[in-house]
Amino acid sequence: MGSGLKLNLGCGMNHLEGWINVDNSAASKPDIMHDLNEAPWPWLDSSAEAMLFNHSLEHMGRETTTFLGIIQEIYRVGCDGAVVTINVPHPRHDNFLNDPTHVRAVTPEMLSMFDRQQNEQWVAAKASNTALGLYLGVDLTMTNVTAVLDDVYQRQLQTGAVKPAEISQLARERNNVIAEFRMELRVRKPAS
Repeated sequence: MGSGLKLNLGCGMNHLEGWINVDNSAASKPDIMHDLNEAPWPWLDSSAEAMLFNHSLEHMGRETTTFLGIIQEIYRVGCDGAVVTINVPHPRHDNFLNDPTHVRAVTPEMLSMFDRQQNEQWVAAKASNTALGLYLGVDLTMTNVTAVLDDVYQRQLQTGAVKPAEISQLARERNNVIAEFRMELRVRKPAS
């Protein structure tokens, strides 16, 4: 198990009690000022039990190699079983599209590419999916995904104007159906 570190990564003005609040902006008055695009991060291997990216990961890793480096740092710093919570705007919602500091869409499907067991299944099936977990030597498994509906669609769902079965099809066809993804991953490391 890690040393009990809980890292609020890219905290902005949203500081959490009992967490190490990290940001690259002095204006946010973080506990630790660090640009998370820069590796290595200032924590020991397997030292964190929880990491939170609350509407921050979409601001990081404009360049693919930088983003993949962030994923490698999440894995390096997280202990076996560490919980990584990632909340991001849906890439087809105006909340994502209108912010010029959003540099990367983050989706559950993309994050599944860092799951080693999923990667091994793809390799065995000769699928065309990119086995990034195997390439990078990381293993992050998705344990929960919640798609938060935009207020308009949430109200329509509550009134019965839209049926639950219709939501996924609408989300495939239209912008602004899903406002954000709330995802939880776990770090899986081999026994030492």
